[in-house]
Amino acid sequence: MKGTAPVSLAWGLLVAVAAYAVTRAAQACFVVEPDPATVMWSAHAGFFWRALNSGYAGGMAAFVLVVAIRGRESAAARALAPAVVVAAALLGLQGLLLP
Repeated sequence: MKGTAPVSLAWGLLVAVAAYAVTRAAQACFVVEPDPATVMWSAHAGFFWRALNSGYAGGMAAFVLVVAIRGRESAAARALAPAVVVAAALLGLQGLLLP
């Protein structure tokens, strides 16, 4: 149990980053929003909702992984390195292609 919490927290953070990139890409491709320069005030702040939902998804993933990786912490920790690359690539591509 000692190594389970840090590894599951790291996975939760990675899931949150990847979820943000996927949510932002889906919103940019499928949702038409008004031009922010022409809107005086809006009750909907897209960034904050995306960030909150992504953080929630990461938190859920962290709690699920506490149970799922019990006894296999070293394998889950080894899988973090490629997952960091994937999450960074998703976020980078989203920022580059869909700003």
